[in-house]
Amino acid sequence: MKVVQAKSVRAMGTGQVRTKFRKVLSNYELYLFVLPALLVIVIFHYIPMYGIQIAFKDFIATKGITGSPWAGFKHFERFFSSYYFTNVITNTLRISVYAMIVAFPIPIILALLLNEVKSRYYKRLVQTVTYAPHFISMVVMAGIIISFLSPSSGLINQFIKALGMKPIAFMEKASMFPSMYVFSGIWQNAGWNSVMYFAALSSIDTELYESAKVDGCTRLKKIWHVDLPGIIPMIVILLILNCGNIMTVGFEKAYLLQNNLNIETSEVISTYVYKAGLQRAEYSFATAVGLFNSIINFILLITVNSIAKKLGQSSLW
Repeated sequence: MKVVQAKSVRAMGTGQVRTKFRKVLSNYELYLFVLPALLVIVIFHYIPMYGIQIAFKDFIATKGITGSPWAGFKHFERFFSSYYFTNVITNTLRISVYAMIVAFPIPIILALLLNEVKSRYYKRLVQTVTYAPHFISMVVMAGIIISFLSPSSGLINQFIKALGMKPIAFMEKASMFPSMYVFSGIWQNAGWNSVMYFAALSSIDTELYESAKVDGCTRLKKIWHVDLPGIIPMIVILLILNCGNIMTVGFEKAYLLQNNLNIETSEVISTYVYKAGLQRAEYSFATAVGLFNSIINFILLITVNSIAKKLGQSSLW
């Protein structure tokens, strides 16, 4: 009896494999379409993970990764006990949380407002104007920011002078760096980040709008009772992803806007890793710092996703 049951189980398993294989063959075009993206992820994200082990070694280039002597947690201990640890972590969290509070809601508000605009021409004009900064190179963007904030010829300071006040050296004030970073990011990315909310708004059932109109809802009530509930899943998913990157502040802009006068608040983990790894050739130490950063982000991602799932909201898995 047991032999017969075992054979039947094997037959069922073989049948399921054949069924799945046939489904793959019948939709092979879709799998071929996904294959390039999958190869990019594997080649540039998974294969390099082999090099993570140098965070636990004293890496010597001539000996390679496997031949370098084992160092254990020496580099992690060095980072945790260094003067820069508190400063770098504080700066990274300050900018990330600041951006989460101020910048995250802006694309949502922009999408909700433009969704109420009836004129297609005006809507497309605003979308084009707000999307355009996203496609500007970060080097060019940093140059524009520095030019705009110049105390002698900057557009912002020209306006301040016109009001009868003294010009402000924005780039020389460490306390102003987080605000410069966050608000320039809003200018550059708010329009582009609103695209996903536009897509979510376009998928809301039109019957809900008709019902709201019959019930006598004003525009504000329609936004509150129809639009917002319709995009809540998208908001939650993007919030989870942002929380998973809370320890990751963009390297390029932080490094390009950084100088000796504002380095007190502009030195974040990404710039610190770059200086340690490439400028000082401390590859093992830089890898240890980067690995610590990734682990914290991963823990935050799992935690926030679990909280969202328990609250009954949308989640990544």
